[in-house]
Amino acid sequence: MAQPAIPPERIRETIAFHGHNCPGVSIGIRVSELVLRDFQRAPDEEVVAVVETDNCAVDAIQYLTGCTFGKGNLIHMDHGKNVFTFYRRSDKKGMRISLRSDTQRAADRDLPALYQKQRREGLTPEEEERLASARQAMIERIMTADLKDLFDVKPAEESIPRKARIVEGIQCDQCGERTMETHTRRFEGRTLCIPCHKRLENNS
Repeated sequence: MAQPAIPPERIRETIAFHGHNCPGVSIGIRVSELVLRDFQRAPDEEVVAVVETDNCAVDAIQYLTGCTFGKGNLIHMDHGKNVFTFYRRSDKKGMRISLRSDTQRAADRDLPALYQKQRREGLTPEEEERLASARQAMIERIMTADLKDLFDVKPAEESIPRKARIVEGIQCDQCGERTMETHTRRFEGRTLCIPCHKRLENNS
């Protein structure tokens, strides 16, 4: 079994940043480990990540790779897939990392049902213990597996995203709040932010 190349103290920091330990953050740690073998931690916007999920893995990716929403070099595509694509601007190199289906199937078969019951009505003490044990086993499986057994890695299929742009802010004619010019809508001769546009359009 492999051991992550990321130092233990960085792993602890990542878990603290996320707020708890779980299989999702473990996936993000191992994705970051794979990326950092070829790419340095993102100085400013040099490295760009496109993530196709909004799950726990993304917090680890932000913390360890330096790709963040605020800098504009972390882009979320809401596809609900454990797929993570990284680009390096200097040479336009890109890699697409997808969690292998057999990795996901390796989870305890009872985990989905336990999660659903926990959200719906709560678990018995025995079920809570089983859930905690199954989660920990999955974390250990992810953290000790060889990277090639966790992920499929291919060259990036899409062109590198353009750099984040700073655009003018415009005051919404409905609520008065400023919004990015690129995120405004025209409605009945007025310039609106997206929430106001949705409300007025739905009520028209």
